[in-house]
Amino acid sequence: MIVIRPVSDLRNRFTEIEETVKEGKPVYLTKNGYGTMVVISLEQYTALTENIETKLDEADFMAAESTERYTAKEVFDRARKRIKEHEKI
Repeated sequence: MIVIRPVSDLRNRFTEIEETVKEGKPVYLTKNGYGTMVVISLEQYTALTENIETKLDEADFMAAESTERYTAKEVFDRARKRIKEHEKI
């Protein structure tokens, strides 16, 4: 179940939000009825981001070793194609 709370609950009910997040559930915060942020545990954040720095380093290395370059359109077209292929699986 998605947990949605008003952003004021960060101040007024921090302990409840912290418990929910520690259970592995993200908490979606709203302000004036609109989504404003998501609170997740440090472990969840690390799992989402741990490979990013490594992949960026790999991309930098590959770019230094090659003169091949892609336009932004080519990059995004390839990314969309891979996403669609993954969705079929």
